[in-house]
Amino acid sequence: MILLTSAYLAPVQSYTKLFCCHHVVEERCDHFVKQTYRNRCLIAAESGPLALSIPIVHGDGLKPCTRDIRISDHGRWRSLHWNAIVSAYENSPFFDYYADDFRPFYEKSAPRFLVDFNEALEHTVCNLLEFEPQKTINDTSYIEPRLNDPSFIDLRETIRPKVSIDDPHFRPVAYYQVFAQRNGFLPNLSIIDLLFNMGPEARLVLRQSFRE
Repeated sequence: MILLTSAYLAPVQSYTKLFCCHHVVEERCDHFVKQTYRNRCLIAAESGPLALSIPIVHGDGLKPCTRDIRISDHGRWRSLHWNAIVSAYENSPFFDYYADDFRPFYEKSAPRFLVDFNEALEHTVCNLLEFEPQKTINDTSYIEPRLNDPSFIDLRETIRPKVSIDDPHFRPVAYYQVFAQRNGFLPNLSIIDLLFNMGPEARLVLRQSFRE
């Protein structure tokens, strides 16, 4: 069993699990943690990695569950995110091919709950890459860690921004990026970086980046 969190346009590391593994569980009963991929993704802008964060409604609870987090309607985050994505990837090989699949997420009102928005984007990505992840969703009660069970791989708090990759089953494979000459190769960005740059060959990169 591999445990992941809900994630906004999740990084390549997460998609290697969805693409290659047969028993993935998405945890939604975890405490929502700020500055994680739950409501944030990283893309490759001209100046380097750029974080895009979805504003959320801060409830009364001290430790709300991820499943209960609602997206805030304040501000222009949808247009800001889409403009940033266009600026970063309009010159990538496959942006024109896939842009219309993502644009509606940023032109219409987002679902009320963050997990629903994340799930809809993930469904779109998987359809474009022509695979169906073997994933179940846990939204009933938190799954406790099993420290002495090697078949239990808990990545809920391991895959996150500003944390060094600590995953023996993930080896980032370099691929073409628009601003690589300026910034060098930037590993483990959002799946849209891989998709817009590599198109259908993103499947091969996901496979090569996964280690048994």
